[in-house]
Amino acid sequence: MSSSFGDSVRISIFGESHGEAIGVVLDNLPAGCSIDEKQLALQMARRAPGRDLASTPRSEGDRVRIVSGLLNGKTTGAPLCGMIENTNTRSSDYESLRVLPRPGHADYTGAVRYNGANDVRGGGHFSGRLTAPLTFAGAVCRQILSVHEIRIGAHALRIASVTDTAFDPVEVPDALLERLSTEYFSLIDRSVEAAMRQEIEAARKFTDSVGGVVECAVTGVPAGIGSPMFYGVENVLSSILFGVPAVKGVEFGDGFAAASLHGSENNDAFTAENGQVKTRTNHCGGILGGITTGMPLILRAAFKPTPSIGQEQNTVNLNTLQNEPLVVHGRHDPCIVPRAIPVVEAAVAVGLVNLMAERGRL
Repeated sequence: MSSSFGDSVRISIFGESHGEAIGVVLDNLPAGCSIDEKQLALQMARRAPGRDLASTPRSEGDRVRIVSGLLNGKTTGAPLCGMIENTNTRSSDYESLRVLPRPGHADYTGAVRYNGANDVRGGGHFSGRLTAPLTFAGAVCRQILSVHEIRIGAHALRIASVTDTAFDPVEVPDALLERLSTEYFSLIDRSVEAAMRQEIEAARKFTDSVGGVVECAVTGVPAGIGSPMFYGVENVLSSILFGVPAVKGVEFGDGFAAASLHGSENNDAFTAENGQVKTRTNHCGGILGGITTGMPLILRAAFKPTPSIGQEQNTVNLNTLQNEPLVVHGRHDPCIVPRAIPVVEAAVAVGLVNLMAERGRL
């Protein structure tokens, strides 16, 4: 089982949802980088469960204990390890799931892949709980990027059928990214929050769930970062984003909508402004040939509805190979999108740190 990412700066995530602890090790971070632990805690709080009815009632403080790699607020150059204790587990809810895999979960595929030895409690290593150490790693990388004036922010573009205002792909104000990156349930247009919460609450009342789309923007990335073919910006960022549980699609710029455009509509005309090359539009999302253009990076990640729902579903008993009904118990999010926003930001930060380091720009 490989749970590592990155070549220049490598992260390795460990632990299981109901194990003693989860955590992450970051290798090859630049030495001497200032890290504000209050900012780390802020990002962890944005992702933490148990905030309101839109999330799971499982309450975890998600306090990270940094056990190496940081001294007097600066990275030492040694591997930076952060650990998070699991303090609110209820494993009895999962006793039957070793032989009754939950639809939409990795219980069945994990059992086949690991010969039944995988930990199914709370989803084990496949759980969304493992986005906590990813969020921590991203919070560290975000601070390293901020020194280079790179800013990252995301919002819930859509939850069920309710849609927020999208980013202007040409002009993304730094103040907007700063606001989004500090909020819980980040939105550009706050007036749509009530309607989104109504969709979530309606699903919760019917012991169901809803999905959505998180849109992320990045400013300050210079032109020339990335590579063609297999180590392009899209390759790197989509690779880590697909490591986030429940992500089923990633697109950049106009994404799939570009397929319905003419070339005359989709091409971004170049223009010179104040001695810099820019584009008048940004259908490409700030990336051409796998390499950044210097325009804002725009991407979206689609999240499926939470698969753990309270309605009766059909499954197969893996011991008897007979069909059986299943009602999933436990504490689950009716919608993971609000808590996934900082996770998307974190994944993008980790990917960008690797891309910048690969070009010697950190």
